[in-house]
Amino acid sequence: MTHSRRLGTALALFALLALATGATPSTSPKSDPLAAEIARWQSYLANHGSSNEQWEEIRKSTAPALAEAQAALDAGRRELALQRLVSARVSLASTEWMDSLPPADFEPAGFEAEVERSGKALAADLGLPRPDALSGIRPAVARAFAEVFRLQIREFYGTSLDYGRTTTTLYGLYYVGAARAQRDAIALLRGLPAGSTKPAPTLRSLAPELDALEEAMLAAYRPPAAIDRHPDFIGASASLKEARELDAAGLRYGAMYKYLQAAQRLPVARETAGVPEKLAAFEKRIAESPTDASIAALYLQIARADLATPGGGGGATAAAIAVDVLPRYFAALEPAPARPRSAPPAAPEVTVTLVRWPYT
Repeated sequence: MTHSRRLGTALALFALLALATGATPSTSPKSDPLAAEIARWQSYLANHGSSNEQWEEIRKSTAPALAEAQAALDAGRRELALQRLVSARVSLASTEWMDSLPPADFEPAGFEAEVERSGKALAADLGLPRPDALSGIRPAVARAFAEVFRLQIREFYGTSLDYGRTTTTLYGLYYVGAARAQRDAIALLRGLPAGSTKPAPTLRSLAPELDALEEAMLAAYRPPAAIDRHPDFIGASASLKEARELDAAGLRYGAMYKYLQAAQRLPVARETAGVPEKLAAFEKRIAESPTDASIAALYLQIARADLATPGGGGGATAAAIAVDVLPRYFAALEPAPARPRSAPPAAPEVTVTLVRWPYT
């Protein structure tokens, strides 16, 4: 397998992370950290020159996300702008860090030494965080992203050494750079304006909802959908797995974001009639929420952007959000539903072991 194909595979994994209302004029980069960060990476993308096929893969995968981030910011959809920015930032920041390394670090001995050095630099972020470790980050959607990134630091760094040994040092260092990028993204999120003055929502474990969504996913995974829309099922399953990991760690905001993302990605038919009216009702509900509902606002903005995109997905994303995702958000703010008693599980007949790279 060539270097470019291997990197394309790695970038496809990052694409699964993936990510993803009323319009007001965007703010100048001089006074808005979010606008400044988008402008910074747009400049990097435009001015970074390289004949390496690795850079071409990264450029192609990040340019659309940055363009969407700028468009969302111009339309006043700040939560969506932030989501699209951070989805592109990991690859760009990893590349920027790799460009700073001496050639010796791409040799096997130098690579292993760099992994060890980076492990020391990242040591404070490699253990399991306390559930309230990121509670100072506002608004709630920024905290959700930060909680997701916090666990991804551990996964990316933990994968880097084996991946570099199995493929080439280039790709091992890419994962190290991704871990560093996620740590720096958390620092960026800490510095953003809080936005809403409303209190943060009190979130509980989503275990019952995650179980129910998994059951719905398994029920839908039947031919022909299981064949025709297999990548969509993979994306939904990856988001659901992350939601479970976050929920188990007590990182409730990240778990909520990933739970809703899994529901959005689930490839099932939804009723498309009356979607604009449903979204308008949810927009009012979000505005009147007594707590910070920026996680819900993000999905509302994704739906609005979907409806505004000519020749997009025919409003399928907006329908998923109006019919499924936003109702799940508000239901998850209520007490946990009672779990029906189930029969004891049957004795397993076979054991299957899966080996994966992060977030597949």
